[in-house]
Formats: sequence, C-alpha cells, structure tokens
Amino acid sequence: MTSLTVSGRVAQVLSSYLSDVFGVMGNGNVYFLDAAEKLGLRFSPVRHEGAAIAAADAYYRTSGRLAAGTTTYGPGYTNALTALAEAVQAQIPVVLVTGDAPSSGARPQDVDQAAIAAGLGAATFTVTRDAAGSITQQAVEYALTKRTAVVIAIPYDLVALEAADEELPAPLARQVMDDVDGGLGQVARLLAGAKRPLILAGRGAHLAGAGPELRELADRLGALTAGTALALNLLRGEGYLGVAGGFGTDTAAGLMGEADVVLVAGASLSPFTMRFGHLLGPDSTVIQIDAALQPTHPRVDTFLSADVKSAAGQILRMLDGGTSGEAWRAEARKRLAEGPAHHAGSVETPDGRLDPRSLATALDAMLPERRTVVQDGGHFMGWAPMYWRIPRPQDLVMVGTAYQTIGLGLASAVGAARAVEDSRTLVLASGDGGFLMGLSDLESLIAAASSAVVVIYNDAAYGAEIHQYGSRGLTEKPMLIPEVDFSGVARALGAESAIIRSLADLDALTDWIDAGANGTFVADCRITSSVRAPWMSEWMQASQAAKAAVAG
Repeated sequence: MTSLTVSGRVAQVLSSYLSDVFGVMGNGNVYFLDAAEKLGLRFSPVRHEGAAIAAADAYYRTSGRLAAGTTTYGPGYTNALTALAEAVQAQIPVVLVTGDAPSSGARPQDVDQAAIAAGLGAATFTVTRDAAGSITQQAVEYALTKRTAVVIAIPYDLVALEAADEELPAPLARQVMDDVDGGLGQVARLLAGAKRPLILAGRGAHLAGAGPELRELADRLGALTAGTALALNLLRGEGYLGVAGGFGTDTAAGLMGEADVVLVAGASLSPFTMRFGHLLGPDSTVIQIDAALQPTHPRVDTFLSADVKSAAGQILRMLDGGTSGEAWRAEARKRLAEGPAHHAGSVETPDGRLDPRSLATALDAMLPERRTVVQDGGHFMGWAPMYWRIPRPQDLVMVGTAYQTIGLGLASAVGAARAVEDSRTLVLASGDGGFLMGLSDLESLIAAASSAVVVIYNDAAYGAEIHQYGSRGLTEKPMLIPEVDFSGVARALGAESAIIRSLADLDALTDWIDAGANGTFVADCRITSSVRAPWMSEWMQASQAAKAAVAG
C-alpha cells in the first residue's frame, strides 16, 4: 500500500466497501474527509450530526449498499447517538467514522465514547498507527456479518500521522448455511401437509433476495402470502393478503388467523406484525427461517437458522407433486373481494381540517408511479403503507420504528435521495413534530434530491400523544405545537411549496409534477386530530389489556 495518514488508511479501506459518506465536518474528522474526497468517495453534507448516521442507515435500507456517517469527537459524536441506537435496534449495517480522545489520554472535554456506544449495543473499533487498515476492515466486516452499526474511532493525535503499511486479506465472502441437521426436511413435510398454508415474509427475506423462491414455493403449495411493512409487496401475486399487522385490513388478518401452518421467512414477528398476539390462531404451527441464531418470538414451533433464499430453494426441491391449498386461495379471493377495505376517509371533519385517509387516497393517485417512500415515526405512519402503492420492498423506508423515535425523517430522506435512481421520486412523509426536530436538514434534502415530495401531516400537535393520553383526560398543553407555516420555511430554503387545507389545494402539487417533478416540493397538509389510526387503537387496546392483567 502507498504511504497514507491514519485517516487516509481508514478512508482507503472504506472505499473498497462503500461509495457514499454523510456527515458534518469538525476537528476530529476533517483529515478523514480530506482523504475521502481524494479517493473519490461522495460526501453529502448534513446540517446536524444526528443526520449523519440516519442518512447512511436509510441509504442502506433503500439500496442494500453500505454507507458511512461521520462526525467529530465529543458533542458531534453524542449528537449522533439516537440515530446510532435506531440502526442497532433495526439491525442495519452502518459505519460511524468519528474522532476520539487522543491515544495519549483523555482531555478535560472528552467523554468515554466507547462506553456510550456499548450502552447502545454498538461496538467501537479504535484504530492505531500500526493497524489502521486491518481494524477498519474488521469493523466493516463485523457490521455486515452481524447486521449492526459500528463505530470506527480515530484518536485525535493520530489523524494526520503516517500509517504503517499493511497487507490486508480479501473481504470475507458471505456464507450460506446448509441444512446440516435435516430440519428443512421436517419443514417441507409440515408445509406439504398443510391445508391452509401461509407464508409471511419480512425484511430478512428481501435482503436475502428470497422473493422468487418464496413466491414459487407459495404457488407450489397454494399458500396465501403476506409481508411485514418492511417487506411490502415482496410476495405480491396470487394469494397475496398485503401487510401483516395493524396496517392490514381486518379481512386479511382474519384469513391469516385461520392458517394451519405458517412459514415465517426473515421476519422477527414484532408486536405490531403480530397484532399484539392476535394475528395467528392458537392452533397454527409456526415455522421460522431466519439468519438469527434463535427464535425471535415464543409462538415459533420450529426454527431454522439459515439463509432464507437457500432454504426456500432447498424446500422447493424436497416437495413432491402439486399443491394442496387451492381451495384455500379460492376462499381467500372471495372473502377479500367481499370484505371491507381501508376506510376511504371523510369529506368533513369536526374541526374542518383534512381527513388523513382521504388525503392519502388523493396523494396516491397523483404521486409519480416510480416512488420511494421514506417515513418518520409518529401517529401518521400507517397512512402510506395502508393507502399508497409501494412498488418494491426497498421503496418503503420506515425509520424510527425500531427505537420508537421521531425526528429522523428528513435526515433519512437525504440518504435515500442519494441511493435512488434519478428517475425515481423520493416521497417523505412526516409529522409536524418530527419535522421540526430535524428541520435543519430540510436544506440538506433540497441539495441532495433531484426529485422529492415532502408530505407534512400537520395537526399542530404530537398526534400519537393526543390519542394515547389526551383521550384519557391528561392535559394536552404539552402535546400541542403552534401551527407552523412549513410552506414559508420551505420556500425560504429553495423548495416549491403550498399549504394544503383542502383536496383542491393539491392542484399545486399536480402542477409541479406535470412540469417535470424537478427539485423539492413541500406539501404542508393541515390534518385533523379527530381521526385515530387503526394501528394506534390496536396498540392502545393492547396496552390497556396488559395493564389490566398486571392489576388483576
């Protein structure tokens, strides 16, 4: 290897794994950013350090490719912690390159960054002059293998010093697990004997590229299929029921509850997916195939730790003859056609503001077909997966759900905008509370996106808290937000924008799309607080039942 500084060596190794870096420049990472630029890495600046990891996280969720975030030491590092925790909880491979205390010892202003990261579940890899390259490679391989966020720390006194030459091994090949104990044979027999089989796919199935094998398996079995919100439309086709959980219809959920054998492929079975324990029937046999090392839910009867794509292919080869569940599919078609769909929304509301359901329906009809949707967390987050057409699983990026946070939407939109193809429009859905938290990075999005629509569900409140606690008589004063003119703010930063008080006001968005959908359009939609999302009602009922059980 050629002579490089420690920062340069870190950048050089990273350049063999990734092409994009997001962050804010500071004392601790300025040498790294200089080296990254010389190596041809694309740097997308954000305006708050909290956006660095959130953008890199969303870049991976959208493209499946690794990206890095970078901050300086101390306050720059601590500003990034919420996004780091979200990436860890959501099992997203991402790299945070940060400055750190000098190797000679901490200064008065330093904090124990490695201990903080450990508390969040993220491993820290501190580089040295002798092994800057190998430590960086170890960190990246750890992130990819473990599906997690890692921190690469560069001590401040080493950033500009010359690094030692190293001979690095080739990047590790991803390993595919084999059926070493015959468990797949048992799974094949269970599925072959099912009368009402269901295949439920999650993000792990999408990341493994298992969609074709699972769809073929479903057709062989005559199985119904469904997906988590993070695997939306992965198994779309004959027998597809849509989203499993609170974003799905009651008719689809009823059919899932009648399945006798359920193959869960690459899904963790979160409380939301499981409708807080009510999704699957008590007598159903649940099989889980996942890259995890152990079952992720107590309902799992048979568990296989394996690559989902490889496992599904092997099961296909083990099956004999035709299908056993065609009657099951026919019944499902009939009931789905007769059953109620999602509520279409109302023209009038008690406070005269927009019904988010009718707004979502209208937006779906006008937004470009080639769309990638990024969502912040909040009460509104079900409207897109419930009402919008999402072309592919990677076209719905739901941030904040793992760590139950809001405020990462704008930052995530920056990363997704860098990952999507030029001909695809990025659509960000955010609440007004979360949007205000990340407002500094509206400018970052405007700079990064070639085509973006921002939909703000502006109810002048923290809507989730209004429904959870205001409805129980707690004071709503801390839950309210003065009505912000986001349209004015957006125009000041260079976006086109309009306040949407009625569906007719959406003509401004239609005109922008018809003109080429270039740049960023911010739709400041004034939403009623009188409509509670079905998933929120389900959550509240489950919480009340759990409290009653404890009290009893």
